Amino acid sequence: MAIVSFESVIENGQVRLPAHLRLPDKTKVYILIPDLETKQVSRIPSPRLLHPEQAADFKKEVIEVKSNATL
Repeated sequence: MAIVSFESVIENGQVRLPAHLRLPDKTKVYILIPDLETKQVSRIPSPRLLHPEQAADFKKEVIEVKSNATL
């Protein structure tokens, strides 16, 4: 696989290639971004049961309470 590199810039969220460069549709490209500082994103995973058979212990019960207008 041959690799050719070009310097480009981002304008309005899109890569602006050099004017002389024309790429066919669906050309696979790789973008390398030097010296870009990104924010570290925290990820909080969903809790998992160690024993899935305990799932029944967490079954919710909905109880409908009628309002008491005399209070």
